[in-house]
Amino acid sequence: MSNTESTITNMNAEASAAAVAAAERLSTEPTSLIQYSSRGRVAVIGGVEAQDFAVRLCGDLTAQVVLTQGAVEPGVPTIPVGNRPIGIDGHLGDFNIVLGEPGQPNCESVQVDMILDLSEAPLLDMPLKPPGYLTSIAEEPYLSEVEQELKDLVGTFEKPKFFSYDAAICAHGRSGIAGCSLCIDACPADAISSLIESVEVDPHLCQGGGVCASVCPTGAIRYVYPTVTDTLRTLRTLLNSYAEAGGSNAVIALVAEAEADGLANRPDNLLPVVVEELASTGMDVWLSALTYGADAVLLVDAGAMPDSVAGFIRLQIDTAGSILQGLGYPPDAIRIVDPASLAQASETAGAFPLSGPAGFAGSTEKRRTVLQAIDHLYQQSSTATELIPLPAQSPFGRIVVDANACTLCMGCTSVCPSKALGAGNETPKLEFYEINCVQCGICAAACPEKAISLEPRLVADAERRRAMVVLHEEEPFCCIRCGKAFATRSIIDNMTKKLAGHYMFKSERAIERLMMCEDCRVIDVVQDQDAMRSA
Repeated sequence: MSNTESTITNMNAEASAAAVAAAERLSTEPTSLIQYSSRGRVAVIGGVEAQDFAVRLCGDLTAQVVLTQGAVEPGVPTIPVGNRPIGIDGHLGDFNIVLGEPGQPNCESVQVDMILDLSEAPLLDMPLKPPGYLTSIAEEPYLSEVEQELKDLVGTFEKPKFFSYDAAICAHGRSGIAGCSLCIDACPADAISSLIESVEVDPHLCQGGGVCASVCPTGAIRYVYPTVTDTLRTLRTLLNSYAEAGGSNAVIALVAEAEADGLANRPDNLLPVVVEELASTGMDVWLSALTYGADAVLLVDAGAMPDSVAGFIRLQIDTAGSILQGLGYPPDAIRIVDPASLAQASETAGAFPLSGPAGFAGSTEKRRTVLQAIDHLYQQSSTATELIPLPAQSPFGRIVVDANACTLCMGCTSVCPSKALGAGNETPKLEFYEINCVQCGICAAACPEKAISLEPRLVADAERRRAMVVLHEEEPFCCIRCGKAFATRSIIDNMTKKLAGHYMFKSERAIERLMMCEDCRVIDVVQDQDAMRSA
């Protein structure tokens, strides 16, 4: 190692120590707590091995066997399943096991605090099982270990509430029309369910994975322990302190708390940020870290992330990479690495070409923070592309309207959850604000003419992104009797075409009523004896 390299290494080591010390002095905003209470009632699911294990449980543990196969043996209370389906619902302290079809004579239910599932394939197959639902191989030493786990789960426990939810900005649905379901699809704990036009998160099932907040396009679901503002303050403190102490080539390493020990021998330029779960961070955090002065953001994963969660995180990374490339920056500045590759990844991270760090603090509004970071990157780039194509399911884009099919019925404007669509005042026109569009697809599903399609993209220039664009416009159609504007020509033509041949519109006068406003139409019906007789 040359003298210059040695000097840089020493400066980075000192700067890293100063930065970590500064970040450790920061406080974290508290969150509310979720409570569990377990009295030790255990349901052991399985065959003969379940009965053999259940007789071992004593003291604070009370066993109930749910026998999936084999004959009932004396020793502990046993319910044979037979050929009945098994349903399981709940969490630590409040599990309900239903055998058979509810409402049928053979239906039984069991209420317990914990479940030990000794089935070869667990009955609950979600990646993150509910708290209190344990699985085990039916042999030693695994049975002794799980017995101790059951004993440790007797009592009252608390955990942080990891999320907050704002139904007002949720794009899950409107007027019964399905929209975004990314949080439901991504949750590895099956803690999120649909309420048709909003979602519900069960705080007892939520285990802080955070991928729901990462994929949410509107920020309706937010991760709150720590909050995004806390995480961004930590990033700014780390990077500012590191730079002020003379450090160079700063690389941020985001790592889950359970895997933080893997960073014990980190390179000197690697600044660790420990989070509850790796998937709890998203584009707002990653892009902000780059604007604050990081040369790269590495998500350190030793394999703890479920495959389904990792897939959704890679989708977010692909979107961030497309944005960076379109803005003229290295697309791989944000990436997932395993601990074994961490040193090489940090050493080979090239300088991120920014002339100065951003000063924004970020906010609880996810989209605002993401766009603040994008605007900073755009302002400092000389090679940015104005229109950046993005992958499917990205949270930015526009809608494309087929002018030949659109009748300006404005059904899309009434269901848009993010106020991206609006109707003109006097003139029939469809207005669009791209900055608000989250690509949920509700407008396309609501359009009776199937005239709307989605185009994921990013408009790099903030002023152009905020500008209102008219997607379709027509001259108003005026009532043939009073002259009041009440519809568009395309709506009248479409309605006339669809009602052609209908028994109520056989006469020329009935057809003309379609071209009248509501008031004149009622007057004409009353004056038309044929119409009154048919009524």
